[in-house]
Parts: sequence; structure tokens; C-alpha cells
Amino acid sequence: MKKILAVIMSLSMLLAATACSNDSNSSKSESKSDSQNSGGTSNTGSDEYQLKESASLKVWASQEDQEIVKEMVESFKKKYPDTTWNIEFGVVSEADAKSEVLKDTEAAADVFAFASDQLGELQSAGALYKITKNKDRIIADNIDASINASKVGDDLYAYPSSSDTYFMYYDKKYLSDEDVKSLETILSKNLGGDVVNFSFDMDNGWYNAGFFFAAGAKLFGDDGTDPTKCDFNNEKGLLAAKYLISLANNSKFKLTEDDITKADFADRKLGATISGSWNAEDIKKSLGDDFGVTKLPTVTFEDGTTTNLGSMANFKLIGINSQTKSPMEAMALADYLTSYECQKIRFEKRSFAPTNKELAGDKDALSSNPVVAAAAEQAQYATLQSTIPQMGNFWTPAEAFGAAIVNKEITVDNVQERLDKLVESILSTLT
Repeated sequence: MKKILAVIMSLSMLLAATACSNDSNSSKSESKSDSQNSGGTSNTGSDEYQLKESASLKVWASQEDQEIVKEMVESFKKKYPDTTWNIEFGVVSEADAKSEVLKDTEAAADVFAFASDQLGELQSAGALYKITKNKDRIIADNIDASINASKVGDDLYAYPSSSDTYFMYYDKKYLSDEDVKSLETILSKNLGGDVVNFSFDMDNGWYNAGFFFAAGAKLFGDDGTDPTKCDFNNEKGLLAAKYLISLANNSKFKLTEDDITKADFADRKLGATISGSWNAEDIKKSLGDDFGVTKLPTVTFEDGTTTNLGSMANFKLIGINSQTKSPMEAMALADYLTSYECQKIRFEKRSFAPTNKELAGDKDALSSNPVVAAAAEQAQYATLQSTIPQMGNFWTPAEAFGAAIVNKEITVDNVQERLDKLVESILSTLT
């Protein structure tokens, strides 16, 4: 298997041209960010934070990360014992962070985790505090790709935490290492009884986009930064859509989501699925010695083309609410939660691929984890999740498109018309 270096190199190349610079949005919020940050200490290159005697902060993290984040916060308190900390925790996933923050920024958490594609909209809405303290050191500590995903222009608006894409888990009781190289082979197997050969969350744009990428279609142009371009309705997109229709009509396929996937593996009723590192611990516990994990398989489209299934890649970031009443304390906490120490804990306990250069460069240690190795191998087939605000227009139409395929509302007879509507919705004017 390729080692973790592959994920870094692949994501770095994908992100090289995407520094998240939207000139109009950047200039519009620049003056606001400057005024918001005027009371903070600018970056001096020192790691010392000038903290208040007491501070109250609200922290949001996913349900799966609650225990680990609380442990990290306790270590953080010991690092700064001269401050009396009152830290409240809330459950909000990275995927839901943007919508929850923008509902009521003043009531949202001071420090929160979010997916990198949300940065553009959050920054444009003025919801993110511009990182000033230790900016140069944070940039130096993390791989360039993750820093590019955390910036708007030259300004840093988030702390990189981990890199992420999805791959395939499989049950070695039913499928061999050779079987899982091809989705057609997986689907051809007779696994017996009520065992489903293959499942994935088809009505989720993060996943179904991988079929379009595999066919050669592109979202927001060659580098993912052009809000006027999406060719999911061209001849390549049509190949992907027809494949999805065929898959949805296959009795050996099942629509799934995380809880169902984990239950199916626990009951030994599933051959293979598409998912990410956040489910690794539960799936491994269920399958034991039959635990299998690898890159996504190849697929063969209607025109006879065989190619590896694509995926989306992104970064998990930690941001600070622009309305926080304790910006220096919030920066200190976010900095610690994304430090070498905490990224190492996430790798060891959650199989999250780090963005910290020192950790990411430890190839021997990281490649020993099969989940991280699978993510690294898949990274060469991954497309970076765009961070431009227009990306917010993608999720709902993509979800509806996938659901309509599953519900048999989209067929080969009307698929071109529905693809045209999909692209129209994705490229519609932001409000």
C-alpha cells in the first residue's frame, strides 16, 4: 500500500492552485475582520498567549469526538493553569457546522470544527475570526494543502486538524482482496442469504460525486474555483448517472448511512461499503480478523471505460466565531486542539490523517495504520472539495438527484433532463 506521504502529495497538488481567494468576498469582509480583530494580539512569532484571569468558551465537536475533545480540553487547562476556565461542550458535526453557525452566530460556539468546503461561505458571511496570534508558526507547522484550505487570500481563518477522504471497507468472510478491486466483481458474487454485496449513501453529494469524477466530469472547473462551471450534464456526466441508475436497480446494492452500515457489518450482512475513517473503530470491532479496508474499486462505464472510482477530499478545520468575547483564549484553545500532540491522539484513536508536517512525515508510523494507508492510496483518485461559496449550492441538488435515482424517479429516459436541472441548480446565483 502507498504510505501516508501519498495523501499529502496528492492533496497538495490538488490544492496548489486553490488558495481560496475570492477577491470580492475577501475585500468585502477584510475591513470587518480587521475591526473585529483590533483588540487581539498580532502574530509576534511567540507561542505565549496573554490570557485573562477567567474565560468562558463554548466548543462544538461531532458526537464521535466528544470524549476525545473533552480529554484534550482538560490537558489544555493544565497548560494554562493561571486562567479559570469555564468550557461548555455542544454536539455539532463538521458537516453541519456552517448551517448551525449561520443560524445565529452570536449563540454559536466560540470554537468549532468544520469541513474545509464551508470556509468560503463562513468567511464571506463574516462568521469567522481572522487568526492573528502565531499565524506564521501555524502555517509553518502544517502541510501547504491544509493551509491553503484554511485561508482566504493571505489571511488565515482556521486551524488545520486532519485530512480526509473516503475509501472502502469490506468483510473478508465474503470478499477477497482480489474481489474488491472491481465493483463489477463485488456485485457478481453470490454472498448468500440476506447479505448485501455493496452499499453506499447514494443520496449524499459527497459520495455520489465520486462517480462523476471517475467518468471525468468536473465541478467548478479544472481547479474547483470557477463558480460558473459544472459539466455533470455532459457526455461524461451522463455515463456516471447511468451507472448510478443501474446500481440503484441492482438487488445486490443497498442505500445506507453510517448507523445502518455499522449495524450491517455487526450483523455480518454486508460485503463492502464506502465510508471514511470516522467509522473505522466500530467496523473493526465488528469484523475482527475479517476486517478489510482498501481504496475504492474500479468501475466500468457504459462506453467500456474502466477507471478507479473517484472521491472527494477535504480537511477538517477548527475555526473561531467572529462574535467570540474571548478571542485570545479561543485562539489558544483552537491552537492546542490542532497541535502536534492532539493530531497524534486523533491519529492513534480515530485513524485521522494528520496535517502536521512532523507527524505526516513519519511514514513508518502512519503507514502501519491500514485505514490511513487506504485513505492515502485513494487520495491519488480524489478531487479536492471546493472551498468557494458556490459549493454551498451543490449539496441539496446532489442529494435530491441521488434520492430520485434511488426512488426510481430518474430513469435512462429522463436522466439527461434531470442532469440539466441538477447543473442549473448548482450554478444558480447565490442569495
